[in-house]
Amino acid sequence: MEQKEEDLAQIESLTLSHYQNNAEDFWQGTKDHDVTQNYAAFLARLPKDKALDILDFGCGPGRDVHYFKSMGHRPVGLDGCATFCMMAQSYTGCEILHQNFLNLDLAKKRFDGIFANASLFHVPSRELSRVLKSLHATLRPGGILFSSNPRGNDEEGWAGQRYGHFMTFETSKQYLEKAGFTVLEHYYRPKDRPVHEQPWLAIVAGNL
Repeated sequence: MEQKEEDLAQIESLTLSHYQNNAEDFWQGTKDHDVTQNYAAFLARLPKDKALDILDFGCGPGRDVHYFKSMGHRPVGLDGCATFCMMAQSYTGCEILHQNFLNLDLAKKRFDGIFANASLFHVPSRELSRVLKSLHATLRPGGILFSSNPRGNDEEGWAGQRYGHFMTFETSKQYLEKAGFTVLEHYYRPKDRPVHEQPWLAIVAGNL
């Protein structure tokens, strides 16, 4: 169902307010999450023994920015929540962009890779193609987009004060290909569990 312009503003405002009001609880609840499988899948497709320019899209308080910096890369965080941006900058010392997902301003061909862990599902379906095209444009040729999102049967709507778009792999693939990406692999998480106990869909896609 198509959203009106004012609805988009409300979706973004209420979702960001939720994170703004729960920033410290979010940090405490996610800082120790094991996402090594996602790191490995992302970095495996990128050049080795080279410092990479990485955009952490929806960086939150900076957990993944910190990890990529510790690996010798040059990560840049991006988040729409002002408190998350301040927390991430303080924690990592890296450049953190305060930008809303629906109003991105990214330089062309700036990044080797984009790590979008638990972030793109907040983008309403109406805007997803446009956002993905912006991410495609900021990737260098051969660049990689990693995304991990809670999956569903293409449902869209509110979960409390957060808006989410929960897609199947097939629908996600269509959006990515429409934006110019080539899907390279996908898997469900957490690993080593039956599919019905794997609520997360991870996709590795390339700007090839």
